[in-house]
Amino acid sequence: MFDFGIEGYRPRWSSGRSSVVAGHGHRLRALVGRPLTCVWLVWDLEDDEWFRDCPVLLDFSGERVEINHRKFDDLSITWNTVDPARPVLWPGLELRWRFDADAELLGLRGQVLRDVELLEWSGRDAAEGTLAVSFLFRRDRLTIANALDENELTLGPPDSRYRPHSRRVRTCRIAGDSDPGS
Repeated sequence: MFDFGIEGYRPRWSSGRSSVVAGHGHRLRALVGRPLTCVWLVWDLEDDEWFRDCPVLLDFSGERVEINHRKFDDLSITWNTVDPARPVLWPGLELRWRFDADAELLGLRGQVLRDVELLEWSGRDAAEGTLAVSFLFRRDRLTIANALDENELTLGPPDSRYRPHSRRVRTCRIAGDSDPGS
């Protein structure tokens, strides 16, 4: 399995809202009420720009969610597997984790998460049904979407062709919820 040059990273690809909710709904819900402490991006040092192929890391007071997109509809959500202090080893590129690369992202620091929405694209095109994960704060919103085989970040309202599925993320019965050992 390709690890994107990130030691310890093992993406778990899924497609479709129901599989994402089943696999991660309870943990995404558990982030609500926590402050965002950091957003980590992999930075291409030579081109001085965000390297969109690697996961986006959001740290909510020690609980780190790692979000990545590939192909048309693959979404990987992993938890606490990436150490941004470690190097990113991608042949031919000089890459490094950065938390200070974008002033707007820095402005999200300390804001308490109010909700998480799964957004489903309904644009009647090749991207139909792809998912984005949107984090709502009191003053802002950050959406991590599929930009057709790479990640895209949007601050503010998402494209109107996305259908939100917030309530279902919060209330959908997750397999294993009744088992205290899960």
